[in-house]
Amino acid sequence: MRIEITGLDQLREQPDLRNAVIIGLDLTREDVRVPMDGALLLGCTLGESMQRRAEAAGALIFPVIPDLPYDVYRSSLYTPAELFEGFDAADPKSYADTPDARIYRHSKQQGHHPDPLHALAERLHDHSITEALDDVLTGSPVAVMGGHALARDTNGYRDAVELGAALGRAGFTVLTGGGPGAMEAVPLGVRLGDVDAEVLRDVAKVPSFGADDESIGRWLAAFPELPGSGTPRTIGIPTWFYGHEPPNPACELHAKYFANSVREEGLLTVATGGIVYTPGKAGTVQEVFQDFTQNYYGSVGPAAPMVFLGRAFWTDEVPAAPLVQKLAAGREAEQWILVTDDVDEAIELLVKYQGQG
Repeated sequence: MRIEITGLDQLREQPDLRNAVIIGLDLTREDVRVPMDGALLLGCTLGESMQRRAEAAGALIFPVIPDLPYDVYRSSLYTPAELFEGFDAADPKSYADTPDARIYRHSKQQGHHPDPLHALAERLHDHSITEALDDVLTGSPVAVMGGHALARDTNGYRDAVELGAALGRAGFTVLTGGGPGAMEAVPLGVRLGDVDAEVLRDVAKVPSFGADDESIGRWLAAFPELPGSGTPRTIGIPTWFYGHEPPNPACELHAKYFANSVREEGLLTVATGGIVYTPGKAGTVQEVFQDFTQNYYGSVGPAAPMVFLGRAFWTDEVPAAPLVQKLAAGREAEQWILVTDDVDEAIELLVKYQGQG
């Protein structure tokens, strides 16, 4: 198992750097004399003597990739403050100058088939995000899936806030896709702990956003400041593949990826406490069957709960639940599939599953 080193103090404490991973450090003034055979240096700055010593020891050196608006070798997840740095609520157009918007424009310029340098940079970045996500997840997180188009002034948004509040009170770490709509409402509920009518009135003043930066800025500016917690209880997992949908400001942390396929599979995999499906369209239905495939074959561990919240929607309007139930008949997954309109019943199943571990 390789040890990861992200700080100079940590580096200086190591008696042996063989096979270590050293990330993003300025080593121009460091006199490293310990063994470093097989070490991996990612985005470090090296002086000439340090460069020679590392090469002589057989260390692999991945240099900083120039002219990128993002850090390839991150060691932590993004905070909303970092993604929206430079945003001025009094000037909604300033969203265009935030790191989130700049990274999206850069990614879009590369197209679906970036050149090898940018493809490598994006994949190294996404690997770093996965490692950082693993570092912060504890216990058995629960994910909530649902429509991105859910406007802030709808009953559905309020229902999603209520769901998030209930999950938060039950002590769950809650994951969402990190975007707008239900993906914003649920973590808002987690952080509020209840339905705050005043907050809902404020955000409802800008119920949604359009395709331009100014519209996104107005949507962002309408969101209130929320207190943080010692341990993040709301984590978004969005993607710049859908960069026209900004990450929501409700999540405390964001594991934002370039590759949507890695993001989707990763979100389903780390939600080891189960997944709640609120009404959604094609993307949510896709996630239902990706999740059920994992549960059916046990490819990533024991079958986890699949809660379909909204009986009429999931049995009549978009009848995904009956098909999943039919496929699960007689298998371990069957006992953990629930179709309900009752949030308390959903929480009860999730708590029961946690208690058996």
